[in-house]
Amino acid sequence: MSNEALIQAIKNIVALGKAGKPDETYAGYRDLFASSDFRRHKPEDQRQALKLMVLAKGAPQPPTPAMIEAHRAAVVPLTELVKKHGEPSDHELLGICQVVLGNEEAASQTFRAGLAIERERNPQSDLCGALMKRVSLL
Repeated sequence: MSNEALIQAIKNIVALGKAGKPDETYAGYRDLFASSDFRRHKPEDQRQALKLMVLAKGAPQPPTPAMIEAHRAAVVPLTELVKKHGEPSDHELLGICQVVLGNEEAASQTFRAGLAIERERNPQSDLCGALMKRVSLL
């Protein structure tokens, strides 16, 4: 999948969301994140696509089956990003997915690992504060 194809896929998914089709939107994200082509993109491109879904405002509560499947698909590339790069922001995204999937124990461990890294880098950062808040909510 070329960068242009990735951008077009994301645009199509976002258009579904704007059209008020949440199940189709999450199915699009699921298919994108589950493709082996997705994991061949640069980490920053993967992160941007993952953030669009994981940090989306107005997500259904409780999560719908389509939303759960999309988050399950996102766990694979996020786990790879965490293992390869150790970025605290990747930990946050992975932990959010784990919460959606009902695995709060794993989410707590993931958030805490990201928090430990971010505290060493910049204890005053917004991300450090966000991770502390996420840990306190579990």
